[in-house]
Amino acid sequence: MTPEETNNKASDYSASDIQVLEGLEAVRKRPGMYIGSTDQRGLHHLVYEIAYNSVDEAMSGICDHIAIEISADNFVTVEDNGRGIPVEIHPTTKVSALQTVMTVLHAGGKFGGKAYQVSGGLHGVGASVVNALSEWMTVSVKRNGKLYRQEYKRGVPTGPVKEVGKSEGTGTISSFFADKQVFTELEYDFDTLADRIREMAYLNRSLEISFDDRRVGKEQTYYFEGGITGFVRRLNRNKAVVHPHPIYMTKQADHTIVEAALQYNDGYTDNTLSFANCVNTMDGGTHLTGFRSALTRVLNDYAHKNKILKDDDPNLVGDDVREGLTAVISVKLPDPQFEGQTKGKLGNIEVKSMVESIVGDELALYLEEHPDDGKKILDKCITASKAREAARKARDLVIRKGALDTGTLPGKLADCSEKDPTLCELYLVEGDSAGGSAKQGRNRRFQAILPLRGKILNVEKSSPDRMLAHEEIRALITALGTSIDTDFDLGRLRYHRIVLMTDADVDGAHIRTLLLTFFFRHMADLINKGHLYIAQPPLYRIHAGKEEHWVYSDQEKDTLLGTLKGGGKKTEVQRYKGLGEMSAEQLWETTMNPTTRTLLQVNVEDAAKADGVFSMLMGDEVLPRKNFIQAHATSVKNLDI
Repeated sequence: MTPEETNNKASDYSASDIQVLEGLEAVRKRPGMYIGSTDQRGLHHLVYEIAYNSVDEAMSGICDHIAIEISADNFVTVEDNGRGIPVEIHPTTKVSALQTVMTVLHAGGKFGGKAYQVSGGLHGVGASVVNALSEWMTVSVKRNGKLYRQEYKRGVPTGPVKEVGKSEGTGTISSFFADKQVFTELEYDFDTLADRIREMAYLNRSLEISFDDRRVGKEQTYYFEGGITGFVRRLNRNKAVVHPHPIYMTKQADHTIVEAALQYNDGYTDNTLSFANCVNTMDGGTHLTGFRSALTRVLNDYAHKNKILKDDDPNLVGDDVREGLTAVISVKLPDPQFEGQTKGKLGNIEVKSMVESIVGDELALYLEEHPDDGKKILDKCITASKAREAARKARDLVIRKGALDTGTLPGKLADCSEKDPTLCELYLVEGDSAGGSAKQGRNRRFQAILPLRGKILNVEKSSPDRMLAHEEIRALITALGTSIDTDFDLGRLRYHRIVLMTDADVDGAHIRTLLLTFFFRHMADLINKGHLYIAQPPLYRIHAGKEEHWVYSDQEKDTLLGTLKGGGKKTEVQRYKGLGEMSAEQLWETTMNPTTRTLLQVNVEDAAKADGVFSMLMGDEVLPRKNFIQAHATSVKNLDI
């Protein structure tokens, strides 16, 4: 570009080109910045935001009942018996305080510190964001014996706040209908919402929350006197526990309330959930760091003081004291500093020392008063320490032999020629037969194939050293290049798309579940960062004269057959149970070709729910697994007998 052209381009760019989005326009223009996404997760986030406002009233000690309802017409109503949003004229905006809260970003009772000592929600923007992203919204307020109401369309009031009648008590009723212009789908999932609502009730003892979904005819009411102690019991319900009762501790420092509950089980994973003002901080933060520091310090002090560890024994490390731990840490503080708009991580520096001090003191006191529990917990931790050391020696041994050295790839891996990991795919294929077809049919430039013989080890019931001794798992770790657990390094991932490709039968489903369990427990960031996928091979090939159709479900097969037969065509149906039954060309065209294949991306929205499912399906307890199978038997799609 010549200097003259450059100057012309510069002159074309002036102050008039700077777009200013006023009011709630910015929310509608970039909704993902405020609710994370515009798919079902974002849709659910609208419900949570309005519910959080009611929970804030409960955390202030004013509200003790919240009712959430999805109507048969798919609009959502949240009602509480809190104070009700003020309706008098706001001194700055010169309109009703209710209208201000509902239409102005960063307006609410959460900033001055007077109305709310603690609060969740989107930094005071939650109600206005929901309003902006709704086709319509109505808010009714009960205050001073009167009922007030205002209605909105896509965030804009249709009229002023009006007094519409009398009322008993106080509270707020918010109804909204999500905007189909914004969201890619408007289908709420009852189970997902119920899990989060149950979580809110656990985190606020003695708060009753009812959830009524008129679309599906389901209704639940949650009320927990035990609070997060009951939460821990629920998380451990399918596991064998080390000590019978969860350890509970709570204390207030300044205006911050710290609560923690913990209980060990005989598993190998750490399932610690952290919350700040009832918001699930999935990425942890200062409260989680303080909790973990206190746990490690107190258990080491107790072990040495009571001669469970000798003076010359090495201290337990964090991995040792967290193996088999189920815990919930909840803090409620006046001014939470969240990292990211959707609050994945708590950043308040002062909270770390506060939590560490409170948990440390309370846990030390509990162990002194319950020496039997203390002995059981320390035995568990010391066993974990010995297993960790055995696993380290096993890892060192296989590294010396080249088995985990990322410079020495497993011999059965058919690698791709592309060196940019962001462009590379790794297919994990069941069996040598399918592996052979996949190797022949793939695009060698960017697709790598790793065949897996038989079923990999069930890591849910295996110690770390036994897991590392398993040949298929070692090959998998080596091929990916990331290592596992605390040594996991996503930056060393050799393929940014990992695809599980198994047969469409019971054995294939089992192998897929074993692999998913391994990734969830030992390489969770592969899932969290969107690198894990499941291939969708066809179930049927249908011939109709010279036509050939690949079909991926029974419903699709029945629909297609009805169409073909209705047209008078003779059909022939072939059922595929194994990938090895397809030729290399067929496997490429149906399952591996990026232009024609279907991949399902694996994601975990609710870590607590996922932990429970994997523990139930892959753990030692038989009865919960039996109950699960019986409950879901009617929804099984493909069953080989």
